[in-house]
Amino acid sequence: MPTITAVRATPLNLPVTVGSGSRSKSTFLSICIVEVELDDGRTGCGMTAITEEEVVAAIVNEVAGHALVGMDPLRHEQIWDKLFWLLAPRGQSGYASHAIAAIDLALWDLKGQILGQPCWRLLGGARDRVPVYATFGFAFFDRDELAAAARSWVERGFKRLKMTVGHHALQRRDEPRPLADVIREDVERIRAVREAVGPDVQLYIDANCSLDYFHAQDLARRIEDFDISFFEEPVAQNDIPNLAKLRARTRIPLAAGQNEGLASRFRDMLAAQAVDVVQPNACITGGYTQCLKIAGLAAAFNAGFANGGAWPHHNMHLHAGLANGSLVEYHSVAVECCKLVFDGLPEPVEGMLALPEAPGLGFRPNRERVAELAKRPGSRGAGKA
Repeated sequence: MPTITAVRATPLNLPVTVGSGSRSKSTFLSICIVEVELDDGRTGCGMTAITEEEVVAAIVNEVAGHALVGMDPLRHEQIWDKLFWLLAPRGQSGYASHAIAAIDLALWDLKGQILGQPCWRLLGGARDRVPVYATFGFAFFDRDELAAAARSWVERGFKRLKMTVGHHALQRRDEPRPLADVIREDVERIRAVREAVGPDVQLYIDANCSLDYFHAQDLARRIEDFDISFFEEPVAQNDIPNLAKLRARTRIPLAAGQNEGLASRFRDMLAAQAVDVVQPNACITGGYTQCLKIAGLAAAFNAGFANGGAWPHHNMHLHAGLANGSLVEYHSVAVECCKLVFDGLPEPVEGMLALPEAPGLGFRPNRERVAELAKRPGSRGAGKA
């Protein structure tokens, strides 16, 4: 059997443009790609994001990678457990979960190459297409621009749309930027999008943990008549008691979990009846190895299981593989980042993403482009867009 000879991480701070035409914004989004090389020359590639890419790269290159040399790449349970006790022995999660996720995805990519199967088949092969929702509605759009962008995505065949709300309200409350004003504007922004796309388009909202309970509850109360399909990360820290309290007081389904690192957090959300949909992200929540277990928890609780936090081309394998898999987030900015790095990414058609038949993940990093992108300065904390 082949063995691991090297594990390398490359931090990337990627330039991207949000929006189009006269209303666009240049920004940066960072990712960290991790490659695991075997003694037979094969290489698997994973990634993580929504974190400090320089920190994750240092963890992989200086600590985790050395611990895996000589190990069997197909024994991903053994490797995952070793990485957990090395990087997060007291349940710290955080950067450790990101590093483990990137390594784990690379190992599954290798597993597919060794066995000659795409990852989604190895994960269960429940379906060969997954439904996607397009994340399009960002804070820098004004109401009219937001409505126009929504119509544009519908014209492209998307019937499920997600927009952001809250907009870092707690973080920016001392600018001053009163939370009550943010909520009032969010109501009008949601109204504008709903009126623009009509009643047949599913509309999701995401506060990115930027609200306290009081203002999340106020927003939920004001928008119940707009037929919101789920309200993602409504409260700071995914605070489970506050999520449970909010869920009991709104008709809007609640979703959370894209940035959680431990399966026990999802257990606690489900046991507290705090969410309707759990959203582990394969690129953040410990890779496929841990996300499989979280999906099992969701199935046992008869709860929804979807992708939040972007990176559809990695998460599509998980949701195609499992019978209770469902929605994959087609985050427009994250997708543009992946197009800079990877070749062979499938494109959605009529709101569905078809899975590749090529072994492993089915797409590869473009080494020449990655080498050029790696020359750019790091994000230094500003790579989460």
